[in-house]
Amino acid sequence: MAERPEPIVGIDLGTTYSVVAALDPSGRPMTIPNRHGDLSTPSVVLFEDDCLIVGKEAQRLALLEPDRVAECPKRDMGSRYYHQPVAGRQVPPQVISAVILKRLKVDAERRLGPIRRVVITVPAYFDHTRREATCQAARLARLEVADLLNEPTAAALAYGFQEGFLDQAGALDGRKTARKGVMTVVVYDLGGGTFDVTLMQIRDRQFKTLVTDGDVRLGGRDWDRRIVDHAAVRCMAEHPGDDPRDDPVTLQSLFQQAEETKRTLSVRSKTRLVYAHHGHHVVLGLSRAEFQELTADLLERTRVTTKLVLNEAGLEWPEVDKLLLSGGSTRMPQVARMLRELSGQEPDRSISPDEAVAHGAALYHGILQAVRDGRSGAAGPTTKVVNVNAHSLGLVTWTRSPNRLTTSILIPRNTPLPHSGSQVFRTGKTGQPRILIRLVEGEAPDPKACIPLGEFFIEPLPPGLPAGSPIRLHYKYDQSGQIRVQAVVDMPSLRTEVKIARRGSTVDQKIEDWALSLLNETDPDEIGA
Repeated sequence: MAERPEPIVGIDLGTTYSVVAALDPSGRPMTIPNRHGDLSTPSVVLFEDDCLIVGKEAQRLALLEPDRVAECPKRDMGSRYYHQPVAGRQVPPQVISAVILKRLKVDAERRLGPIRRVVITVPAYFDHTRREATCQAARLARLEVADLLNEPTAAALAYGFQEGFLDQAGALDGRKTARKGVMTVVVYDLGGGTFDVTLMQIRDRQFKTLVTDGDVRLGGRDWDRRIVDHAAVRCMAEHPGDDPRDDPVTLQSLFQQAEETKRTLSVRSKTRLVYAHHGHHVVLGLSRAEFQELTADLLERTRVTTKLVLNEAGLEWPEVDKLLLSGGSTRMPQVARMLRELSGQEPDRSISPDEAVAHGAALYHGILQAVRDGRSGAAGPTTKVVNVNAHSLGLVTWTRSPNRLTTSILIPRNTPLPHSGSQVFRTGKTGQPRILIRLVEGEAPDPKACIPLGEFFIEPLPPGLPAGSPIRLHYKYDQSGQIRVQAVVDMPSLRTEVKIARRGSTVDQKIEDWALSLLNETDPDEIGA
């Protein structure tokens, strides 16, 4: 009997909902339902004493035990701990994400067989620290990350497949792209917790990102919070001094009601929000116009970011061929109206806002697998995906005028990857015994406002080395998100190299030990039962 091939899987690890997709035998992406038959799984974990519950059951029980529930861990990725204690414990967000990933893995394996390698999507504006935390979560869930793929890029790949640009082997159909020429696409991706705008070009056999920008703390959850705050204000007007947000159970109920209210107002002009608090029922009427007024500043933030992306690329809207909507929050009617007014064109809703990112991840995994297996040449050149770095790579240096630390940019943001280069720096004083190299990510001149990536020493320097002696830094930022830096002094023996690896990165042993106690001692069927 022939061995069953390893499934080609992509995972959209979302802030509020997560989706798994795979390629069927003909190379078409398909969404894999979870054990309940749903196409998406809420990114919610309930920490019980003897088991972990993931998904909609955790959502339901959150009303009874809100202090045991972790929601939207993606927003805390890169932080040391989830933003509040869960079941009385400080929990790293990558551990919570690992629990979700394991649930997705177990459910998908019931239909696909064993899963080992996956492509996981991340917001384009995720920095290195958040990307590394995502890979750590995958490793804790015993998944190997074939690559991380930016969510807008995944949506564009799904669109390309849907429109027939991609053949079953993952190659662009030259006949179709030749007829259309260069396609310039803007992907407006508003999910549950993050927001990205990415400008891309589809040319020949290449999906190329030109400019990306976004906000990792802006998404549909913030629209929900405005409804929650509005309801709380109305409640306090009737019951002075009684803020329903101070009660964890009421707050949890309010957020669930707010999400339903938001969804209803996407299809109806008005609705009512009903909740109980301290023995009395509160009924709040809300119209779509009122909701839009409450959230106008949030939508404006996305409009400004979208304009900035086009300005940075030096393009006008008539030069954009497609304006794609991705992410469930783009269903809000005000989003399409704002983009229509801004761009002068009708936003393209042809891709599923909920499934497109996972489908694109599966397609990209198929492309990687074809290259890995040496099958790409048989069906013609495969699709090439070119991304950019969303944040600048910098080095902390000392300036004499003014006398302070500053960020020296090595690779500016929105540089096509892979990218390599070198730069010369000089020692500060005679006889300096060693040099500290500190790498950061970000655009701020002040290193304290940037994200630290790592540091290493060049030592020992030759005795009596004069002040101002040149130190050359060679650096490379490759397509897979790995950063390598090599420092070279005049003496070959002083060459030193540091590698900041995203894929396969180590996980803190304490985190791994603790995660194992959660993930390995719990029967898989209990995770999300």
